[in-house]
Amino acid sequence: MAPACAQSPLYQGRRGAAVGIAAAVASKDRPDEDVARDADRKPASLLAFAGLKRGMNVADIMPGKGYFTRLFSNVVGGDGHVWAIVPTWLVAKKPAAADAVNAIAAMPVFANVSVLVQPLDAIQVPKRLDLVWTSQNYHDIYYASGPDAALAFDRSVFAALRPGGEFIVIDHVANPGAGGDVAKLHRIDPAIIRQQVQAAGFHFESESKVLANPDDTHDLPVFDPAIRGHTDQVVLKFRKPAR
Repeated sequence: MAPACAQSPLYQGRRGAAVGIAAAVASKDRPDEDVARDADRKPASLLAFAGLKRGMNVADIMPGKGYFTRLFSNVVGGDGHVWAIVPTWLVAKKPAAADAVNAIAAMPVFANVSVLVQPLDAIQVPKRLDLVWTSQNYHDIYYASGPDAALAFDRSVFAALRPGGEFIVIDHVANPGAGGDVAKLHRIDPAIIRQQVQAAGFHFESESKVLANPDDTHDLPVFDPAIRGHTDQVVLKFRKPAR
């Protein structure tokens, strides 16, 4: 009898036809914890906005427990690859920070996932990337390490992408000109992200409002029970010039 993983629709998709975004979201290989977050995170709309498709090489920066890592793996299939990149400084601070994505990469059904622990200002992958993605992390880099570190990260992403490749940044919105306490809110002004990323050489392409919440006043920490899971989030798409 074939192993259980070989009988799954995801495994069949790796060996045959592409697993589309809708099928990837519906995959039985996703844990219940991830599925429960879909209503808030709206993965199908986000992946469609990013233009994710079979055969892409993708980097998931600061992937957490791998919510998007699994989805990327499902969609790009055996012709593509996903690198889950965990910052060196995070592993130094929290030694178990890469454990969740290492467990994903160890599963045969996610054989197209590799985990790298690297400095964010020196991203190195074996292939030029089609897409780099970071969700709810940019504020941590900017406020914890400073604007220069965030710019160095953006330049590293730029170097790792192929010409014409995309950089998707998703984050919790802060009010323009918010004071020093904004770091404690785990939010960032979208204008700061745009300024930083464009300074690294990217062209701003478009913004999605799929995670917008006009009822969020931006003055509560994102972990406050009153707003957790429903924050106003910006979704920005940048592109490395083709020439």
